[in-house]
Amino acid sequence: MENKQSIGIFDSGFGGLTVFKSIIKELPQYNYIYFGDNARAPYGDHSYETIYQYTLECVEWLFAKGCPLVILACNTASAKALRSIQQQVLPFKYPNHRVLGVIRPTAEIVGDFTATKSIGIMGTRGTINSKSYLMEINKFFPEIEVAQQSCPMWVPLIENNEHEQAGADYFVKKYVDQLLVQNNRIDCIVLACTHYPLLVPKIKALLPSGIKLLAQDDMVAGSLKQYLLNHPEIEGAISDEGQTKFFTSGDHVIFDASASIFFGEEVISEHVNLRA
Repeated sequence: MENKQSIGIFDSGFGGLTVFKSIIKELPQYNYIYFGDNARAPYGDHSYETIYQYTLECVEWLFAKGCPLVILACNTASAKALRSIQQQVLPFKYPNHRVLGVIRPTAEIVGDFTATKSIGIMGTRGTINSKSYLMEINKFFPEIEVAQQSCPMWVPLIENNEHEQAGADYFVKKYVDQLLVQNNRIDCIVLACTHYPLLVPKIKALLPSGIKLLAQDDMVAGSLKQYLLNHPEIEGAISDEGQTKFFTSGDHVIFDASASIFFGEEVISEHVNLRA
């Protein structure tokens, strides 16, 4: 498969598998390579410089595996590394490659889901502190008010498979309450981390009626489908054999067990040492 062109899907860990699952459902015909940088996850609390370096290393690894198009299925990487990679690396080093993120596809359509023009964003510290959602949403919907809330405990709970336990309830309620108190007109909440769909049942149970809860998986999948239609030069380079392969920088046995929960079916991965 290494000699065939594939779409690369990258995340710092498992969360990108929720997006990947929707992408495969929407576009099952293509070849894909998923890479999770689990050995260095979570990215959310790292500095800009560290997130950029980690993300670039993983993107270049996917390029070397034959991926002319890479999707950063990670909000933190999209917020802190995507623009720099697109502007400072691709034109000079990889002019025929493309890297896309998950923030812009969300920002482009979020205005369609709010009647009060007030939305909430819940994400990691890295995503929230970057203000990327504020800037992107303002480009498309300058009239919308955006309240943000970082949720630093949610990814560790999910990565350790504790998200369904009663102990997670405190932290889910804590961050939801902290968001809603900022603006009582919020009628739409975006889960700006691809891990968070696993918390949807707990979050929905806490929300007043009338507040929509948006995950990114279907939005990103639809955006990718449109991108490929608009860029036949990229689409034509992707093999259409429907093959999928998974890699992780962490322990592949641990990865497979948790990844299957996110992906909804059995996952068999290979370990990669990026420093080798």
